[in-house]
Amino acid sequence: MAQNDTVFAGSIPQFYDRLMVPLIFEAYAVNMADVVAELSPVSVLETAAGSGVVTRALAPKLSVGARYVVTDLNQPMIDYAASRQAADRRIEWRQADALDLPFEDAAFDVVCCQFGVMFFPNRVAGYAEARRALRPGGRFVFSVWDRIEENAFADEVTNAVATVFPHDPPLFLARTPHGYHDVALIREELSRAGFADIRISTRAEVSRAPSARHAATAYCHGTPLRGEIEARDASLLQLATDRATEAIASRHGEGPVAGKIQAHVIVAAG
Repeated sequence: MAQNDTVFAGSIPQFYDRLMVPLIFEAYAVNMADVVAELSPVSVLETAAGSGVVTRALAPKLSVGARYVVTDLNQPMIDYAASRQAADRRIEWRQADALDLPFEDAAFDVVCCQFGVMFFPNRVAGYAEARRALRPGGRFVFSVWDRIEENAFADEVTNAVATVFPHDPPLFLARTPHGYHDVALIREELSRAGFADIRISTRAEVSRAPSARHAATAYCHGTPLRGEIEARDASLLQLATDRATEAIASRHGEGPVAGKIQAHVIVAAG
């Protein structure tokens, strides 16, 4: 993982929430909220919360007396997520590193993380921190994207942008969001962190956008892929977006577009 893969600053939080969240994250957020709520937790820690899509889905499902601590490595993301959430005394917003959590041992019934562990520079350490923060019998609930070939728009955008930079293709999407899909590796790293009961399900959904341009803009402007493009040549951001638009339209049509997305959902206990 490149150092800039974890940078969600500038205009990215707004693009991310307005474009990427409806495109690929909302359906999985609803599912994660259901999984966590079924555990009837009194205290929940969310790590790598991003722009708050899971928070918005989960908060209404928690009990009146619940404690819900929402964290992200990036302060701009936390600020944006908090601005999108209605006032709720149960929610505490904190900037925090999932690999060095500022919480006592055994403080939470559930730790949840939607599509964040792929960004951990040391996943075993991150898993161990989640386990440390869990009470006996607690659950670590998280999701990761399946391989990029199972995620249509991400694959098409990656291949299209590579044509703009054939000698140094920006591979953020393949490298990081879709770079941690091996179920055997996930189980092995969770086991090394001390988790014994590990359940993994693979869930396919459909990603929808009003147009190919909308989907291409989401990926090229609302993720760290933008930084990779601009680091090579900022003047080519529009061309890269145009190429991505053409690639999506050629496969999915000129009007509203739909493509497969697929992820693994993991529930682990110590």
